[in-house]
Amino acid sequence: MHKNSARFALWLALIILAATAGGQNKKPAARSFPLESTAELEAVDVKPEAVAYRGRRVIKLLDSSEQSKSGGGMAILKGFDFKDGVIETEIAGMPRAGAPPDIRGFLGIAFRVQSPEKYECFYIRATNGRADDQVRRNHSTQYISAPDYPWERLRKENPGVYESYVDLEPGAWTKIKIAVSGTKAKLYVNGADQPTLIVNDLKLGESHGQIALWIGVDTEAYFSRITVK
Repeated sequence: MHKNSARFALWLALIILAATAGGQNKKPAARSFPLESTAELEAVDVKPEAVAYRGRRVIKLLDSSEQSKSGGGMAILKGFDFKDGVIETEIAGMPRAGAPPDIRGFLGIAFRVQSPEKYECFYIRATNGRADDQVRRNHSTQYISAPDYPWERLRKENPGVYESYVDLEPGAWTKIKIAVSGTKAKLYVNGADQPTLIVNDLKLGESHGQIALWIGVDTEAYFSRITVK
């Protein structure tokens, strides 16, 4: 009887150990946002609309205020807090109809959004990737941190550090992956193994906040499903 009890105790301990190890090795589940409805979004200086675009049901954004504080606007994903992890989506955009000739089509993802005026962001300039001007090409992707580090300040103080080239086609679906850890973030475009843009000093530090669809002024943009890991 004593031996049987000892064997049972050993067997139970092994089961508990295996279950604990399995739980420790299990990767965190991903959360997906279909972006087929505006119900999961909080609009700030944008007009979100659920539409069909290039064979998908997606969210369309147009900036709705010429005086918006962010120079465009955002649609914030409701009820989700993000610090570290990976954000993946597909975006498409171009200058909106009637936009001035210097508008490039600015669209991307804001993360660690603490308010509509305070956030980190990676975005693309949709018409720059295949421009004939090499300087414009070098400005295809951009990192900014609101409110203190707009693109103008970053480019003036650290030329070429917070923006880079990548091939882009206006209006076409562009795969975006943003990997964030501590004070570092990397932007991957169109499934590339290597990042297009690396930021080693996120200006808001090790903060946390919401995730948002982001557009610049005079831009028409489309956002497909977002997955967060």
